[in-house]
Amino acid sequence: MSIQVAIADDHQIVINGIRTMLADYPEIQITGTWLSGEALLKGLEKQLPDVLLLDIQLPDKTGDKLTPVILKKYPSIRILTLTNFDSTFYARNMLCHGALGYLLKSTDRKTLIEAIETVYEGREFLEPSMKQQIEEKNLKKNRTHVKFPSLLPREKEILQLIADGYTTQKIMETLHLSVNTVDNY
Repeated sequence: MSIQVAIADDHQIVINGIRTMLADYPEIQITGTWLSGEALLKGLEKQLPDVLLLDIQLPDKTGDKLTPVILKKYPSIRILTLTNFDSTFYARNMLCHGALGYLLKSTDRKTLIEAIETVYEGREFLEPSMKQQIEEKNLKKNRTHVKFPSLLPREKEILQLIADGYTTQKIMETLHLSVNTVDNY
């Protein structure tokens, strides 16, 4: 079995790290890397991977916007989200848009390989800690009926800043976030 893997991440050091992690595993071959969403879409026109490791925050497009576009044009690609966002909101969002997996960039080599193989086989893979968080939230949701949706701490923080009259630009500067992140919250 040979799995063709491509990587879309805006940090070359992350791409290099993944290459290093997978170098001793001949069953997985890196076939392409891209630093932006636009470059990714152009690259996919030339060569399709089996599995795409997709960062949520690329400089020009977000993963949740790219995923349905990619899957509509190339339904055979399996998308594995690779991110720093340890958030059930982002995980659910990416899975709802068609990604088959969600993995944190802090993962170890064994888990990365397991995630790639699982997604390649067409099965869902969730970061183990993320899977536990989602299961716990589902249990809590089944036990109680909440009338109002609960907000994540960061969502509450941004909402308070909006209530205080902050602009998106000011929120970005205050919290050291990108415009896409602020808009997503």
